[in-house]
Amino acid sequence: MKTRFLTIISASALLASAGAQAAVHMPSVLTDGMVVQRGEPVRLWGTADPGETVTARTSAKKSKAVTVTADSLGQWQLELAPLKAGGPYTITVGDITLSDVLSGDVFLCSGQSNMELPVRRVTDMFADEIASYENPSIRQYVVPQTTAFDGPQSDTRRSAWLPCTQDNVMNYSALAYFFAKQLNETTGVPVGIINASWGGTPVEAWMSEESLAPWPMAVAKKKIYEDDGYRNRIKKLEGENYAHWNAVLYASDPGRTASVQWSEPAFDDSKWDEVDLVESCWGKDIRTRRNLNGSHWLRRHVAVSASQAAGPATLRLGCIEGADSAFVNGVFVGTIGYQYPPRIYNVPAGVLHEGDNVVTVRVISSGGEPKVVPDKPYKLIFADGSETSLEGLWRHRQGADMPSGPGMMFYHYTPAVLYNAMITPLFRYPVSAAVWYQGESNVSNRYDYAAMLKTMIAGWRDGFGRADLPFYIVELADFLHSSDVHGRKAWAEMRAEQARVADETPGATLIRNSDLGEWNDIHPLDKKTLGQRVAAAVLQSLPKK
Repeated sequence: MKTRFLTIISASALLASAGAQAAVHMPSVLTDGMVVQRGEPVRLWGTADPGETVTARTSAKKSKAVTVTADSLGQWQLELAPLKAGGPYTITVGDITLSDVLSGDVFLCSGQSNMELPVRRVTDMFADEIASYENPSIRQYVVPQTTAFDGPQSDTRRSAWLPCTQDNVMNYSALAYFFAKQLNETTGVPVGIINASWGGTPVEAWMSEESLAPWPMAVAKKKIYEDDGYRNRIKKLEGENYAHWNAVLYASDPGRTASVQWSEPAFDDSKWDEVDLVESCWGKDIRTRRNLNGSHWLRRHVAVSASQAAGPATLRLGCIEGADSAFVNGVFVGTIGYQYPPRIYNVPAGVLHEGDNVVTVRVISSGGEPKVVPDKPYKLIFADGSETSLEGLWRHRQGADMPSGPGMMFYHYTPAVLYNAMITPLFRYPVSAAVWYQGESNVSNRYDYAAMLKTMIAGWRDGFGRADLPFYIVELADFLHSSDVHGRKAWAEMRAEQARVADETPGATLIRNSDLGEWNDIHPLDKKTLGQRVAAAVLQSLPKK
C-alpha cells in the first residue's frame, strides 16, 4: 500500500502546482482495491478547499460524471451510480485514480479476540486448505486499532484493502476468511470484509457516549480518562513500574545470572524437583495456596536419533499461562508474551544432535498461577516425520520469587473510545450487514448485556442510515472444565442474553457456536464451521446474483 499511497500524494502535489483540486483528500477506506457494495450508490467523500469543485466518475459503461462543490468547511460528498457486481473498475476523483475496485457484498466484522483471531492461529486444523487457496475476489480491510476520547472521528489511520493471497491471508480474521470463502464460492460475487475488532474489549467500548446514558458508571469511567495528559502520565508510570519489576526479576533469577545458565545443556539439573508438566501444581505453593509469580525453569532431556537430528524440527508447547522463552540445547527458539497464542517454535537445522538433547522453558508470571494448559500438543516434531512427546515428567525449579507485577490500564476497554475511532469513520461506507462476535469480556456484567447490545445495534444502524441493517450475532462458544460449575453457568447465562437480543431485535440473527467450543481454550480453532454457518445465514437475505 505504501506505493499506492505515495502515488496519490504525488497526484495531489501535481494538482497543487497546477492550482486545481489541490486539496482534495479522501478517507483511508476509499482507496485502491476496495470492494463497494453492489446495488448501492458508490459514495465518495472527503475534504477540499472551501468552494472547490470535485468531479468523479467510474469506468463502468455509460458512467456519468458527478460534480459537487465543497462547503464552507471544505467538506464534500457525492454518489455515483451503483456498479454491477464484479470488476475490476477504476474510479477517478479529479486527477486521483482508485484502481482495482470490485463491486460485491461488504460486511463489517467486529468484536473482540475471536473475531480478530488471525488465520495463522488456526493452521493446526486447516493448514492444507489455507495453503492451497487464493482468491483475489475476497478482500479484507483492517481498521487500525486506535482509541479516541475526544468524540467521533472522521477517519482512521492509513490502511489497505488486501486480496486473499498467500502473502496476505495469515493476517485475515479466521472467521471472516471462512465466511467470505463460503459466501463467494456460493454466489460468485466479490466479498469485502471490513475488520474492526480488538481483543478483550467490552461492548461498552463499541457504543457511543450518548447511548451509554442509562449506564452512568460507564460514562463516568470514560470521563475519568479523557484528559490526554493524565493518561500519558499513567502510561509513563506503568512503564516505569514494569521496568523496575523486570529489572528486579532478572537480577534475582539465578537461572540468568549463574556462571552456567539454566538454559545451557551443560547445566546439572539432577537435584531439581521432578514434576508432571501438566498435572503438577509447580506454579503454586501447595501449603499456602500462594501463586508463585516470578520465573520458573523447566527442563526435559530428549533422546534424538541420527535421522531426527539431520534436519530442522518444530517444538510444540501448547499454551502456557504466563510468558515463556524456549531453548533447545541452549539455543533460543522463541517466546510468547501471554497465554493464548499456541507455542509453535522452529528449531533450526544443526541445533539438534544424535543422543541426549535438552529442552528448556523459562516461564514468567506476573499475576495468577503459572501453568501449562492440558489437552494441548507438547512435542518435538522432526523433519523425517517422526515426533517425540514432551508430556510427563520434567525437571523444575523456581528462579526468582516475585510479588505480582504492577497493574496496567487497557485504555481500549474504555467506554465509547472504539466507537469513536473505529466505527464512526465507516458510517458513510455502505455495507450489506454486520457480523458481531463479542461477549467474553461482558460475562461478569451479563445482566446488562442484552440492553447494551440492543442499544449498540440501534446506534450503528442509525450511523449507517439503515434501520434494517442485518446483524449476525455469534453465540459464545462453550468454555471451561465441567468441574467449574459456577463459571459454566455464567457463560450459559451470557449465551441466553445473546439469544434474547436476537429474538427481540428485528433483523438480528443468532449464529449457533456453543457446540464448537473447547473447554481449555477461549479461542476455539474451528472457525471454518462457524464461518460456514454465518454464510448460510447471510445467504438467506442476500439478493440473488
